[in-house]
Amino acid sequence: MSEVHAARRTRLRERCHAGGSASALVTRPANVRYLAGAAPHHAVLLLGRSEDLLLCPGPPDARAGEGRPDEALRVQRLPGPGDPAVAAADLAAGQGVDSLAVEEHHLTVARHRAIRSVVPRLRLVDMGGAVEQLRVVKDEEEISCLRIGAEIADQALGELLESILVGRTERHLALELERRLVDHGADGPAFATSVATGPNSGRRCHRPTDRRVEEGDFLSVCLGATYRGYRCEIGRTFVIGTSPTDWQIELYDLVFAAQRAARETLTPGVAYRDVDRAARQVLDSAGYAESLPALTGHGVGLEIDEDPQLAPAAMGKLDACVPVTVEPGVHLPGRGGVRIDDTLVVRPEADGGPELLTITTKELLAL
Repeated sequence: MSEVHAARRTRLRERCHAGGSASALVTRPANVRYLAGAAPHHAVLLLGRSEDLLLCPGPPDARAGEGRPDEALRVQRLPGPGDPAVAAADLAAGQGVDSLAVEEHHLTVARHRAIRSVVPRLRLVDMGGAVEQLRVVKDEEEISCLRIGAEIADQALGELLESILVGRTERHLALELERRLVDHGADGPAFATSVATGPNSGRRCHRPTDRRVEEGDFLSVCLGATYRGYRCEIGRTFVIGTSPTDWQIELYDLVFAAQRAARETLTPGVAYRDVDRAARQVLDSAGYAESLPALTGHGVGLEIDEDPQLAPAAMGKLDACVPVTVEPGVHLPGRGGVRIDDTLVVRPEADGGPELLTITTKELLAL
């Protein structure tokens, strides 16, 4: 992976050079990990004029889930207390750099002031979301990590569905799912697991409560696994105990149709907003415009919510090898609702079309 990380740093350096900066300071943890292979606590990455350095206040964390620094990258531990970002800026100035590209969207005001106080003549230039833009298209190694994470999430969810659910609380089920993720090899959950029952079902990002599962409930589950730093997502809705009622079948079929419509648009060159529109039109035509979420899906990778955003006003078009979620849902206050969520990788039609990573059945099961 050393060559991969070196190539990523080269691409960022070229962008910074085009903007007039000979050096760059990367502080956002996910971006540090993308470029360096690891992001120890409070570490920063300096793309210097003479060499690249990973600066951290302590030794790199050797845990497998935290990654390992690129072997070709020099790791420098600060000798005492201090801010690695300030130390990195000082090193850049010492290399004769007069302009340093920084991530203003992550650099705090206090940190900015501290850098200016140490190297007042160093000009700080915003690199914007340059690293985030590089991260959008994944290589096959990154996709492999997402694929394994999806397999782990599918396995954890499948095992839960085979257990007794009635009488157990949302909170207890969420904790059990997260334990199963780790048991099957995940670094941990990709985000706080959501389990929603009855009137809570179908809510996006619902925080589990002490409500107990009851016969006839809709049960919505949304979870994800982190594997080697990469995060995937899956969401499913089930009916508990009995055969679903007519309104539950109707609502489920509608959300499933919306999700399928959006999934079928996932080809290179399609506008982000068109993916959202495909799902939104299905639900809107059935009279659910006011209860729709702000977006139909989003990118995933080293963070669970990355670019692109599949939303009505989103600008841009999909590329091949971009992993995204497709997660439409409808929640009816006081009754509950349905969410169906998959992680897929955009692929051209010649390669079989979008690759579905999360394969747990989307049939409406009565558990």
